Amino acid sequence: MSAWSESDLGHMRSALAEAVIAAEEGEVPVGAVVAARGDVIARGHNRSETDNDPSAHAEIVALREAARQAGNYRLTGATLYVTLEPCAMCMGALVQARIERLVFGAYDPKAGAAGSAIDLSDSPSFNHRFEINGGVLADECGAVLKSFFESRRKP
Repeated sequence: MSAWSESDLGHMRSALAEAVIAAEEGEVPVGAVVAARGDVIARGHNRSETDNDPSAHAEIVALREAARQAGNYRLTGATLYVTLEPCAMCMGALVQARIERLVFGAYDPKAGAAGSAIDLSDSPSFNHRFEINGGVLADECGAVLKSFFESRRKP
């Protein structure tokens, strides 16, 4: 039996589909979805190269769309699903958005800010805390990233 709910697995699979789109566009394959009341309200994938925007990470793209859909940047009660542990910038955005829960796939020992490289999830400086669950479909999420970077290294 899986430790993850069917809803968690389904939403992470949706985030994985976004990661595949990012790879097809030549972006680092990270995908994200925002769910509220069990339904996906926004999707996003990395667009930094496409948009020439260093802030266009999958999480930020999805949060922007979710805020537009909600008519409010505060996404209380929402869960962000992302295929890779968020970086420091994205963790800050999650705090600002007041999400309820973060669910991520692969851990990022080089830049992950939800406990791997650094842990911004429990900073006393932040005025908001949220639940964090890592490792959902981690092997699948990691495989998409590994395949992308291996293909880039080939002559």
